[in-house]
Amino acid sequence: MATASDVSATPCSSSMTDNHVVYLGLGSNLGDKPSNIRLALEKIKELVGDVVRQSTLYVTQPWGFESENSFVNAVVCCHTSLSPRKLLTATQKIERDLGRTEKSVNGVYHDRVIDIDILLYDHRRITYPDLTIPHPLMWERDFVMTPLREIMPPEELGSLEKLSSPRKSKTSRRG
Repeated sequence: MATASDVSATPCSSSMTDNHVVYLGLGSNLGDKPSNIRLALEKIKELVGDVVRQSTLYVTQPWGFESENSFVNAVVCCHTSLSPRKLLTATQKIERDLGRTEKSVNGVYHDRVIDIDILLYDHRRITYPDLTIPHPLMWERDFVMTPLREIMPPEELGSLEKLSSPRKSKTSRRG
């Protein structure tokens, strides 16, 4: 697995036609937070695909709710053969396997052992009732955007801005 210091040496784009490039946001604010992130990364490699880039770990304050527990956050870039729907199923399984018992619903957030958000999938817009990609709140969250900018190649950052506005891109319903 590449770390932020290896970023220039490891391309995030995939040359394999059956692989998709996905960016995932990870966060933990309960227990041994760095270890929770490490365990999630091991599970991601097992169930999702190769982790080709990883940001450094960032300590941040809770966003959207009150808690005495700070978060440890990171962003990773992975290659996967999973469809968006199967990727969602895999990330939710990882969360459950690592002890997450409550999902955030309707903007009500809770402390959690691990949280895995699908941020980007091949720079596509995807809208399902239970899944929106790009993640609809990522641009508001420094704990996502700072590590994402750390590992995303500069040429991809420009195309990322096009995805931030629904007017500029077509919605895809392929799964």
